[in-house]
Amino acid sequence: MERQTITERAAWNRALLALPEPHLLQSWEWGAVKAQTGWAAHRLLWPAPGRAAPLAAASLLVRRISKLPWGVGYVPKGPALDWTNLATVQAALEGIERAARQRRAFFVKIDPDVDPASPAGQQVLATLRGRGWQPSAEQIQFRNTALLDLAVGEEGLLAGMKPKWRYNIGLAQRRGVQVRLGGPDDLPAFYALYSETGERDGFIVRPFDYYRQTWLRFMQPADAQAPWAELLLAEVEGDAVAGLILFGFGRTAWYLYGASSQRQRNLMPNHLLQWEAMRRAMGRGCVTYDLWGAPDVLDESDSMWGVWRFKEGFGAQFAPHIGAWDFPVHRQLYRLYTEAMPAVLNWMRGRHRSAGRDLESTLNYG
Repeated sequence: MERQTITERAAWNRALLALPEPHLLQSWEWGAVKAQTGWAAHRLLWPAPGRAAPLAAASLLVRRISKLPWGVGYVPKGPALDWTNLATVQAALEGIERAARQRRAFFVKIDPDVDPASPAGQQVLATLRGRGWQPSAEQIQFRNTALLDLAVGEEGLLAGMKPKWRYNIGLAQRRGVQVRLGGPDDLPAFYALYSETGERDGFIVRPFDYYRQTWLRFMQPADAQAPWAELLLAEVEGDAVAGLILFGFGRTAWYLYGASSQRQRNLMPNHLLQWEAMRRAMGRGCVTYDLWGAPDVLDESDSMWGVWRFKEGFGAQFAPHIGAWDFPVHRQLYRLYTEAMPAVLNWMRGRHRSAGRDLESTLNYG
C-alpha cells in the first residue's frame, strides 16, 4: 500500500476518526504535546483507493538521543487500523519499520489495544513474531485497562455497580460534596492536588507549566473533530478535595489524570467524581469510558489490585491487551539498550516507588 505523510491537523484527526477505535494518544494534539519533551511526530497514512476512509494511520514519535545520530521511535496506542485484516496489518508494520529506519531510530515500539486472546490478537502476535518484532521488556503505557460501556445509560450504569459504590455516590451527595466543571484558572488548584497525590503514591510530577500546556491544548479544542478535555473538581464547602481531567476523542472518553487530598476522604468525593465524569462523557456522545490502567494479572499480589477494585466497583470490565512490542532496526544498539535499561530503571525505582503508575512519568517516554 502507498504511504502518505500528513502535515495538516484537521486532515489527520479526520482520518483517525474514520478508523476503528481511534485512540487519543494517536491524535494530532498528543503528538504536539510530546514536542515539549523533544519528540517529533510523523503522521503516516495508508489511503484506501477509491474510498474516503483510510486503511491505516500511525503517529510515529521519534526522539534523538543526546550526542548520538540515532534515536528511538514510538507509536503510542497505535497504529490505528482494522486488526482483523492481515494484509493491512502487514503493510502498516512494514511501513512503520521503514519509516523508523529512514528517521534513524534504532528501534520502534508499538502498544496497540489488541486483545491477545481474540482470533485477531492471535493472528497479530504471530505476524509480529514473523516480522522480527519482540515483546518489550518495558511497558510505557499500562498493558491492560478497565472499560465501562456507557451505551447502557445512567440507569444501566448504576445497576451494574456494586451496591457499596452506589451507596457511596449517594453519601457524597447527601454530605454536601459538589462536583463542578473547572476552567483554566482552576488548573493551579488541580495541580496542587496532583502534586499531593504524587507525593503520597510515589510517582514523579513534572513542573506545572508542562501540565498546563498539555491540559489547555485539550481543554480548548480547535474544532468539533479535535480531542477535548474537561476538568472536574469535587469540593466540600468550596474546598477542592479531589479532581480529574476527562479526555475524549471520537466515541471514547479517558480518565488519564486524577488527584485527591487526604481531606474529607470519608465523604467519598472520588465516587461522585467518577459518576459525574461518566455522565459528562455520555453527554458528549461517548459510548466507552476507559479508566486507564488495570493489573497485569488479576491477582491480589499485583501492585494495582486496589486501583482495579475501585474501578471494578463501578462495573468496569477487565480489558487485556498484547502490550508493547519492539522492532530492532539496529540490533546491536537495541541489545545494548535493552541490557542497560533495566539497571537504569532499577536505580530510578529505588528513588521513586512505581506502584500504580506507568513509566511515562519516569522515562519521559510516552
